[in-house]
Amino acid sequence: MVSCKTETKEVSEENIKFITIDPGHFHAALVQKYNYPEVDSTVYIYAPKGDDVTLHLNRIDGFNTREETPTNWNTILYEGNDFFEKMLSEKKGNVVVLSGNNRKKTEYINQSVLNGMNVLADKPMAINVDDFKLLKETFQLASQKNVLLYDVMTERFEITSILQRELSMNKTIFGDLEKGSPEHPAITKESVHHFYKYVSGTILTRPPWFFDVDQQGEGIVDVTTHLVDLVQWQCFPNQILHEEDVNINSATRTPTHISKSEFEAVTKLDHFPDYLQNAIVKDSVLAVFCNGEINYKLKDIHAKVSVKWNYMAPEGTADTHFSKMRGSKAELVIKQGKEQNFKPTLYIEIIELSPTYLINVIEEFKKLEKKYPGISLESTPLGWEVVIPESYKNGHEAHFSQVTEKFIEYHTQGNIPEWEIPNMITKYYTTTKALEIAKSN
Repeated sequence: MVSCKTETKEVSEENIKFITIDPGHFHAALVQKYNYPEVDSTVYIYAPKGDDVTLHLNRIDGFNTREETPTNWNTILYEGNDFFEKMLSEKKGNVVVLSGNNRKKTEYINQSVLNGMNVLADKPMAINVDDFKLLKETFQLASQKNVLLYDVMTERFEITSILQRELSMNKTIFGDLEKGSPEHPAITKESVHHFYKYVSGTILTRPPWFFDVDQQGEGIVDVTTHLVDLVQWQCFPNQILHEEDVNINSATRTPTHISKSEFEAVTKLDHFPDYLQNAIVKDSVLAVFCNGEINYKLKDIHAKVSVKWNYMAPEGTADTHFSKMRGSKAELVIKQGKEQNFKPTLYIEIIELSPTYLINVIEEFKKLEKKYPGISLESTPLGWEVVIPESYKNGHEAHFSQVTEKFIEYHTQGNIPEWEIPNMITKYYTTTKALEIAKSN
């Protein structure tokens, strides 16, 4: 149900009411893939007129009308160029959801917090150094206003990443995390994505501005946000990190070239908009700087993260993730290639083989099995594969609900782990500083 009503309604402090701002990315809809007992079913949307909000409404309608676990969201829409000012004047909810064009996202975050509203923002919350400076000020403002500012880190809910973290904290199995070097990092994370992809069973239509790095952000500050977050979360679990803990050794950026026909296939637009003209290279091909790599030191640990965007995945494949943590006794490796049927698979690769070590691993793993019933070990030439039941593999789309549930928990309790906020600041310092270095090179 969609209407343009503007009646004033008091928001209960006990009840969460979402306000969605200019939902240009499909992640905004995934926050609403399921209902939550603590969240009012009425959601207010403020957006400019256009295809972005239409696609968003269609996705919400799809959730409401599906046969299995349908939702019951009631949407009240305001469309107009003054959408953000209108939202601030009406304040129909207490949690602003942001997932869309990133050009003004940091500004929207800042103004929402300034007006006493909580914010759940999709990554990235900052796409350049100036954004980062404003974001850092906004976290201080959120503390003063006693509101919650949180970003959507879905990869923390991927079961292979969870178990990789758990195993890395077990010294009997993993030993100590190596310090590494720029040439041989202690932790490596690589992510491969595709412009042409399926979401909820249909081909994803991307907004044209998604290909404009001034609006979407370059790859080194976009997807890489997840990878930097995982490095912090896994190497320094529950520990506070600061900007001064980061030392960037090198950072690079490269483009992916998109033809006019490829652009049309994913945007449904038969021409390049004016704002993309500066990115057009020879033969009407678009150069999108969506690939990037950061080689850096976090405290005493060397890390490398990289993102690569291709146009389309080969048949039968999808976005992929690779991760390696190097310990003194074993390496914990997540692979997602052809051998793994393009599904994330976690391996324990042994450094030195000994009968005592093998016995100890089996005994220690039994403790982890109690926490995650059903997981098991299967021998491989290099050690073990961690066999994970399908029930734990709920997929990327479901992770948005899990993040939202965590946000609701923090909001309801009025408490957030003390490391979360400084580590968010450190994360965005890392990505935006890396972009600055990469562009200077």
